[in-house]
Amino acid sequence: MEILYLRQALKDVNKVKNSKLKTKLAEIISDIKSANDLSEISSVKKISGHPEAYRIRIGDYRLGIFYSDEIVTVARFLKRNDIYKLFP
Repeated sequence: MEILYLRQALKDVNKVKNSKLKTKLAEIISDIKSANDLSEISSVKKISGHPEAYRIRIGDYRLGIFYSDEIVTVARFLKRNDIYKLFP
């Protein structure tokens, strides 16, 4: 799958200081690139009320993504108590 990154997602990742979390995020991104469909990726859940919005759980953080036509757009990477306020 093709992956696009929104500017705000890159800013969110730069704010994170935990190197283990960044390593896990890199693993998830590589899993997304090699997957044929989102159902092949663990801990992906659809966000209700938004037809193209999904979230991936990474510890206490959530990766907010949009998925349409084999293109994944990484929108936000925030703590679990903040992601639902700012995404989608």
